[in-house]
Amino acid sequence: MDIRRRNNVNVVGPDDAPVLVLAHGFGCDQNMWRLVVPELSRRYRVVLFDYVGSGGSDLAAWSEERYASLQGYAADVVDVCEELDLRQAVFVGHSVSAMVGVLAAQAAPERIGALVMVTPSPCYIDDEGYRGGFSTEDIDELLSSLEANYLGWSSAMAPVIMGNPERPELGQELTNSFCATDPDIARVFARTTFLTDSRDDLKGVCVPTLVLECEQDAIAPREVGAYVHAAIPASRLVTLDATGHCPQLSAPQATTGAILDFLESLK
Repeated sequence: MDIRRRNNVNVVGPDDAPVLVLAHGFGCDQNMWRLVVPELSRRYRVVLFDYVGSGGSDLAAWSEERYASLQGYAADVVDVCEELDLRQAVFVGHSVSAMVGVLAAQAAPERIGALVMVTPSPCYIDDEGYRGGFSTEDIDELLSSLEANYLGWSSAMAPVIMGNPERPELGQELTNSFCATDPDIARVFARTTFLTDSRDDLKGVCVPTLVLECEQDAIAPREVGAYVHAAIPASRLVTLDATGHCPQLSAPQATTGAILDFLESLK
């Protein structure tokens, strides 16, 4: 199988530079990184890709069985890393992809040498002693609404996820991205995203890790960032002066600066 075509792989930046792999979240594609790529690619080789079922990927390669768990998305990451023969790359995962990166690093430790987790959440549902931001009833309602009317759900939820109501163009961009996803594929990815509990997987992280959170985030409240930071030994937690769940779009300079500072610390 042609992995580069399957996952719409694109590589920019100096060939001999350290490698960053940027992974998008639910309902998105690699275009979500476009505002941070120019600065990152000056000093680093940046690998962009789409998960199967998203963006410019080969939709014929999608299967519900594979992508009904985060392991399927982690397998995409490992496939891309093996195709490009990456060694000790820094994996930058947004939202659910932060946890995908954890799984990929466990599956192929020689391929991934550090993690950057952008607005991560290992579990969206509240539990005893843990605040994920949603009750079980909230998630059930969210998924039922998505499955009943995906386009309507996208139009209503994307601005909430993006935040920054004073900048409606950001919410509209996320809406358009959601609406470009096949509803059947989105249904599976949404269930995988919002119903997976990956808290135990955090215990196995043994690579340098940056946790990036926003001051206000309706999807991943700051309690989640604190939990992830506490669960990963020697991780670094940075709270961006930003609002919403997608700081790579709403606050690209702050996001880029935090990532570059972390990368410098690895040298």
